[in-house]
Amino acid sequence: MSAALKLARPEDLDRLMALVTAFHAEAGIDQDADQRREALAPLLEGIPHGCVYLIGPGRAPLGYIVLTFGWSVEFGGMDGFVDEIYIRPAVRGRGIATEVLLDLPKALAGAGLTALHLEVDRAHEATQRLYLRTGFKPRDRYVLMSKPL
Repeated sequence: MSAALKLARPEDLDRLMALVTAFHAEAGIDQDADQRREALAPLLEGIPHGCVYLIGPGRAPLGYIVLTFGWSVEFGGMDGFVDEIYIRPAVRGRGIATEVLLDLPKALAGAGLTALHLEVDRAHEATQRLYLRTGFKPRDRYVLMSKPL
């Protein structure tokens, strides 16, 4: 099975909005449609701070992954953060997310990324196992902390 990835473009916004809305509803993320659209549009227009890939067929994607980029002295250069990854519930359990999380980091390393990070809900043990299987490891001494501005 091959989880084809397609870099999302502005013309994919409506398809992507449906997926992101479904993910946010499932994850309990409170964000209205206008906020969601304003957060996604620059990524689809090519800003250098991140990108979105649609997973699966372009006309009917099975999911998406949002990557954002930063710089890390500790990791020696440009790093990335998996901001969101979502697979439609009807096709989960088929190895799609595993394939994406194994293959995409290889491509990103080839493009110069030195590390890829993500966060996971402490209560979601199955998701933690997925991330462990794909090479992500917890940083026991560190806790991600955020401050909305």
